[in-house]
Amino acid sequence: MNFIRFSDLCANGQAAGKRVFIRADLNVPQDDKGSITEDTRIRASMPCLQMALDAGAAVMVTSHLGRPTEGEFKAADSLAPVAQRLGELMQREIPLVSDWMEGVDVKPGQIVMLENCRLNRGEKKNDEALARKMAALCDIFVHDAFGTAHRAEASTYGIAQYAKIASAGPLLAAEMDAIAKALSNPRRPLVAIVAGSKVSTKLTILKALANNVDQLIVGGGIANTFMLAAGLNIGKSLAEVDLLDDAKAVIVAMKARGAEVPIPTDVVTAKTFAADAPATIKAATDVADDDLILDIGPDTTARLAAQLKAAGTIVWNGPVGVFEFEAFSHGTEGIARAVADSSGFSIAGGGDTLAAIAKYGIEKDVDYISTGGGAFLEVLEGKTLPAFEILEKRAAG
Repeated sequence: MNFIRFSDLCANGQAAGKRVFIRADLNVPQDDKGSITEDTRIRASMPCLQMALDAGAAVMVTSHLGRPTEGEFKAADSLAPVAQRLGELMQREIPLVSDWMEGVDVKPGQIVMLENCRLNRGEKKNDEALARKMAALCDIFVHDAFGTAHRAEASTYGIAQYAKIASAGPLLAAEMDAIAKALSNPRRPLVAIVAGSKVSTKLTILKALANNVDQLIVGGGIANTFMLAAGLNIGKSLAEVDLLDDAKAVIVAMKARGAEVPIPTDVVTAKTFAADAPATIKAATDVADDDLILDIGPDTTARLAAQLKAAGTIVWNGPVGVFEFEAFSHGTEGIARAVADSSGFSIAGGGDTLAAIAKYGIEKDVDYISTGGGAFLEVLEGKTLPAFEILEKRAAG
């Protein structure tokens, strides 16, 4: 992907003395009293902000927070706690500017936070007049919020259209680089792990990947649906019978390309869905009518692990079993360890996937961990994200 990197603008002096508008993702969780309970996103935004300050820019940063109603300010929607926490972390005062659309007083070497951008009428609909007013506030626009990259809003897309220069901050640039490496020009074989409770939520992803990957590993309820499509009994396991034809179509599409969807040969079952339910390992052909399949078995895990260790590129979204229950966590752990041990380039994303990575302590062994959630899933679906599209267009002139 060809786009302007903010780091390059800073390195060659183009940001010095300039007004820089940074769209960050500071949408952090808060408790009932408004106190921030987890500040990872704030910490992640700091390198871009510090880069701009070190380059001698006049820095404005904004973000959305929660789900405010446009034009209707409520104290709970304010970025005030975020500005305070960011100031503590950066060891400097960061003023919060409320009515910023009419102009912002900020000088080179200073930083201000602009109040919740989703309070502006027309933000979500990418109103052109609003976007042009935002663009007029700055010399350089920096998009550094991958979590919003799949939305075309005034502060993410419109401003990038009309700003003098539109660039990608270090967080967004890293996502763009990792996605291009994994999907645009991957080292083969390319193996994708797509797991979760329902085929319906990942069907477009499965169909898109079926045209590109060499192996498509399915897990969780998705694997149950594929097992049923392959003619296996899955007992009373979670599955979507109305999507069997879609699952079969994915299998056929893969086979036509000489690729495969490996169907589990053994599974871990229980009679009830509970953490203390007795776990039974059995062949995939021996599942009883009253069984619940809650994990892949050791033979399947070993076979898939071998494929992952031989992969050139791995894309991972979703645990392959109910990993929250210890007795049904071994498949996901085996997959996680194989991803960590593989010499291939690995990119992982999705909330449950990140939880599994943290549980097994393999953060440093996964090449890139995407924090984008919905944006990451849309990339896997084969969609071009609005943020990527406009930044590439602006880079091309």
